[in-house]
Amino acid sequence: AQTDPPPPPPPSQAASSPPPPPPSAPAMPAATASPAPSSGGRAPASPLARRMATSKGVDLSSVKGTGPSGRVIAADVEAASQSQAAAASAHASSATGYDAFPAGAEFVDEPHNNIRKVIARRLTESKQSVPHYYLSMDCRLDELVRLRAAINDGAEKEDKVSVNDFIIKASAKALTDVPQANAAWFDSYVRMFKHADVCVAVSTDKGLITPIVSRADVKGLKQIAKEARELAGRARANALKPEEFQGGTFTVSNLGMFGIKNFTAIINPPQACILAVGGAQKIVVPDGKGGFKEASVMTVTLSADHRVIDGAVGAQWLSAFKKYVENPVLMLI
Repeated sequence: AQTDPPPPPPPSQAASSPPPPPPSAPAMPAATASPAPSSGGRAPASPLARRMATSKGVDLSSVKGTGPSGRVIAADVEAASQSQAAAASAHASSATGYDAFPAGAEFVDEPHNNIRKVIARRLTESKQSVPHYYLSMDCRLDELVRLRAAINDGAEKEDKVSVNDFIIKASAKALTDVPQANAAWFDSYVRMFKHADVCVAVSTDKGLITPIVSRADVKGLKQIAKEARELAGRARANALKPEEFQGGTFTVSNLGMFGIKNFTAIINPPQACILAVGGAQKIVVPDGKGGFKEASVMTVTLSADHRVIDGAVGAQWLSAFKKYVENPVLMLI
């Protein structure tokens, strides 16, 4: 006989139970109510804070108040003003490398020419890497002035000599007497030169350049004067050949014609010395007879590289230079 099919299994407990509710979102902390702006949409602030903000150019809407109910007080405005100033200064410094210029400043940026770039690079390198020391000495010029007048008396213009020509010659003669000063520093040796190739600093519209009076130790005053004049002219006309300004064993920088009494100069590496020459000054000195007389005195300052020349050697060179300046007839021998 046909039997009835078995009844279906009873539904499981899980199927009969309603699905669990989704997890509730974590409770968010109640938002702190911001102080309502005052009438007119302005940030709440004390009257003093408002006046300070106006004078300092501070936007009150960007200032977080620390007073009662978030009220902006004077201290908040002062802090915001200092913060804005620091940020502006940092931005300007990062952009230009210098502090911000005053508002409304007028200026023109001139690109560096090649000479100025070389001067900047070499003299920065010199001051950072060369251990300079300085020695100064006064030199009487009375005899030199008299000898110069005698030489120039009746001479043609192209044969006249200047005080600077005497200084070049005296420097070269002193280098012959103290050859340790006629040297240059290199990483593994010191180079000693046999002749005095004296560089003369010449100011041009493009920057300083130092043409070389080569072998000044074996040349006469008139030849030195002629070469120095021609080199200076070509330097100002930007017409020097590379060999006429690259090299040299010693440098003379004379600012006496500008009324400078004394100064210190930066060594031109790899040279070991540079002589800074000031202008003549009239002073009163003993006359050797119990009285006094007027004398013309020039102050010179030697900048020397201590790696090459010790202080005693620098002093010896200055003494030799002084001897020739004060007894200029020795330069003619």
